[in-house]
Amino acid sequence: TGPLKDMTFSVPEGSGVRLIYQFTVELPAVSFRATGEKDGILDIDPKTGVLYLNGSLDWETKTSYNLQVESLDENGQKVNGPYTVIILVEDVNDNPPEFDQLKYTGVVRQNSRPGKPFMCVHATDRDDPSTPHAQLTYSILHHFPNPYPKMLFQINNVTGEISPSVTGSYYLDPQKQDSFTLVVSVKDMAGMSMNGFTSSADVFITVKESLWKAPSTIYIQENSTQKHPVNITQVHSNEPDVNYELFEKEKLPRLPFSVDQNGIIYVTEPLDREEKDTYSFFVIAKDKEGELVDKPLQIVVVVEDINDNPPVCQKALTVLEIQENEDVGSNIGTVSATDMDEKDTLNSRLQFKIESQVPAVPASNLFFIQQDTGVLQLISRSLNKQIASNYSLKVLVKDAGFQTICDVQIHVIDINDQIPIFEKSDYENVTLAEDLPVGTVILEIQATDADEPLTGSSYIIYEIKEGDPNKTFIIETDPKTNRGYVKINKALDFETTPVYNLLIHATNPEPLVTGVQYNSSSFTVFKVFLSNVDEAPVFSQEAYITEAFENVPVNTLLATVEAFDPEGDTDLQGVQMLQSQLQVQDMMYTSILLNFTDNAAQKSKAAFIINLKDVNDNPPRLAMSYIPFFCHPLVGGERTLIQATDDDEQRFYSTFTFSLKDDMNTRNNWEISKINSTHAYLSPRHTNFEEKVYSVPIIINDNGRPPLEAEINLEVNMCKCSSEKSCF
Repeated sequence: TGPLKDMTFSVPEGSGVRLIYQFTVELPAVSFRATGEKDGILDIDPKTGVLYLNGSLDWETKTSYNLQVESLDENGQKVNGPYTVIILVEDVNDNPPEFDQLKYTGVVRQNSRPGKPFMCVHATDRDDPSTPHAQLTYSILHHFPNPYPKMLFQINNVTGEISPSVTGSYYLDPQKQDSFTLVVSVKDMAGMSMNGFTSSADVFITVKESLWKAPSTIYIQENSTQKHPVNITQVHSNEPDVNYELFEKEKLPRLPFSVDQNGIIYVTEPLDREEKDTYSFFVIAKDKEGELVDKPLQIVVVVEDINDNPPVCQKALTVLEIQENEDVGSNIGTVSATDMDEKDTLNSRLQFKIESQVPAVPASNLFFIQQDTGVLQLISRSLNKQIASNYSLKVLVKDAGFQTICDVQIHVIDINDQIPIFEKSDYENVTLAEDLPVGTVILEIQATDADEPLTGSSYIIYEIKEGDPNKTFIIETDPKTNRGYVKINKALDFETTPVYNLLIHATNPEPLVTGVQYNSSSFTVFKVFLSNVDEAPVFSQEAYITEAFENVPVNTLLATVEAFDPEGDTDLQGVQMLQSQLQVQDMMYTSILLNFTDNAAQKSKAAFIINLKDVNDNPPRLAMSYIPFFCHPLVGGERTLIQATDDDEQRFYSTFTFSLKDDMNTRNNWEISKINSTHAYLSPRHTNFEEKVYSVPIIINDNGRPPLEAEINLEVNMCKCSSEKSCF
């Protein structure tokens, strides 16, 4: 209840007969009157002032009512008003959503992009769109058939757009299943209430073959004379209004292809198979936002060959050799040529033919060439190096449209049908002193060969076949003259071998022809006598090495050496010298020269090396060259660094220990603390020192074997210091 004034009320629709409000009477008013959009549903009781409904409101029919209410006196005259009273009808969820079609049909292409809509369903709700009552959510209830664990289709729950799922984009195939039925539902209350209304509709989907297909391999003949660009194929996207582009992965200097916005692909210039025989690139389709709408398609273009290249000789001049005794049919060699046209086609098939032979003696057709292989063969056994040593051939090489001349030169090689013959069958003997040096030439020998000079058939190799098992001698051949030089290869020794009976054989590196063999003419003999020479004694070792401690006593036996005389003389005299005392600090080793002399005063020498071993015979000492000092007066905490060393080998003084002399004065005034194996700190124990030089007795032990200890009086200066911390 309340006084009469402008008011607004909200009333839920469908609520039936009910009281809304009661206006109170204020004298002199005694009644009320309502006018306006009562529509037979709204009214006011004149006497009580009760505003009431006598029926149900319907938001879908009318959303608000506008009334004018005034108060009247006893005479029906207006006292207050009119005041505006507005009745707002509140919507309730009393309408289910409705699809705009009972059935929907759509078409989807194979391999369509997942998430790309190909159709849409739509539903409406008569409830207030500003409330959840009319907020609709779409979903797929059923999927017929559904051959995979995941659905092939998906729906946007807000827009109702239907698209292939990721699974569907991969598996949709009209050859396997060309139609599907979806049961699509729509629910109001944004799908969030159990009391919302739901409606459904059937969606019939037909799967069609994808338009987005890579064309078969495209074949383009090279060097085309057509006007370019030339249409070679076309691609079609499954979606409209797309932009087509080409790209390639090879990063070619240029791609001789283009595509227009209808998907037509062009070759933009003549192609050359010899430059590139295959092109592989990709065409893509993008939507207006620049996003790919389909997977890239690979385009493969094969450039077909035409016969546009002549044969080319592999060599400007092909040089071959043949022996003069070769059999008819023997292969001499191959004339090689190439053709840049496509391999294993008629365009690159080459055929060979001999056009001419110079000289044409003893016949004009000594040679034959296989037509399809270029293999040259001997067709006549008439070769004779004395008649003609070289032949020049002109070989015609042709393909289906071109031809080339290749030059061939054939050398006739002399056969090895002559053996080396020594000028002497016996070179008698020679006497040599056994001390001749290695490399000395002791004899020159000569054999001759009637085969062609400076060839493997005439070059002579001299070999000692018998009488020299240890290869004491070698024979070297002068390649220009075939003269042989017998040289000493190893040291001669009369005592071991006083006489050599040598059998020498002369041969060629090239095998002899069948029927020809080496005979006695290719052998010679030679005898070598050695004369004895008084040789110096020989030590059993070139050098003797031993070791000794540096304090070894004089006359100590260090080692035993041996020597012998090659002539068997046993009366050898030896001399040995040794210094009195060896010091490792002066040298780590010493070398002594040993001499042996035989009766003929022949001398030999050998080195005797003594590696000296250190002993711990040097006491520790201080390594400092300065006098430590402290600035007087002391303030406390001062210390100075001291360092010890030892003249013995490193391993004997790797660790020093430091201590103070065990007297009360030293102990009361100083302390020492080790830092590492060679250093320690010396520190005053108090600050009550006078300004003078103090002598501090320090004991250093080297911990060697045996350990050595040294007592050292270290002078320490207590002095006035400058600002640079040094004594005045």
